[in-house]
Amino acid sequence: MTDAIIQAYREVEMAMERYTLLLDEQVKALENAQPKDKSKLERMSHGARAMRDSAMIYLSYAKFVAYGMPESPDLIEEDLQG
Repeated sequence: MTDAIIQAYREVEMAMERYTLLLDEQVKALENAQPKDKSKLERMSHGARAMRDSAMIYLSYAKFVAYGMPESPDLIEEDLQG
């Protein structure tokens, strides 16, 4: 694939990492808030976890595409892990 696609993938990966870290920070802030809004904390906790899981799925496929969609199952596994 082209360097531009790989670069774009890396930018998305960094942005998603930053976003999920900020969501985690928000959850921690809600945990420490006084008075606690248990409902909001629960919704934010579930939402942050869902976003992190979804991002991991999305990024694994985006990486697969960015690095050329290898044919061999061994190469696919190596690309997705590496």
